[in-house]
Amino acid sequence: MDLNKVMIIGRLTRDPEMRSIPSGDSVANFGVATNRVWTNNQGQKQEKVEFHNIVAWRKLAEICGQYLKKGDRVYVEGSLQTHDWQGQDGIKRYRTEIVARDLIMLSSRRSEQGSAYPVSPQQQTNTAAPAKVTAAPDQEMPVINVEEEIKAETAESEAPVSAKTPNPDDEGISIEDIPF
Repeated sequence: MDLNKVMIIGRLTRDPEMRSIPSGDSVANFGVATNRVWTNNQGQKQEKVEFHNIVAWRKLAEICGQYLKKGDRVYVEGSLQTHDWQGQDGIKRYRTEIVARDLIMLSSRRSEQGSAYPVSPQQQTNTAAPAKVTAAPDQEMPVINVEEEIKAETAESEAPVSAKTPNPDDEGISIEDIPF
């Protein structure tokens, strides 16, 4: 079994560039810089910056375009994808990018010490119109988990009526929320 998975934490090098392809899907392209710091054999601190090209699709792209800006700190999880093409000078060129599957916004609009905001995009195409997400500048950014919303909608439509009634003692915590 093969594995193609990338996880990075860094800062956006530019605002996301939004576009739509002919099928109507949204695409966001942006860059993320990561720093690696180490001490060499002589005891001197060394630093190397890597620049990563990120591409996000569909709902995740819309969220990136709406909430991310240059300088924001993000966690990106996805897979590597390499494209090649023939340049005008006849030389074969390559571009490797990270296709984002999950993203956590680590910067808040108020301060750099803000809390993290997880975003898990829907992996399949959804024929329903995506929900519009807006937040006032002085409010906390919403937590958006499209996969859980779809699971909840499916569970509600298949569950008996009595299962839909919320329990007043339930604080919204499930066994899946516990990290261990």
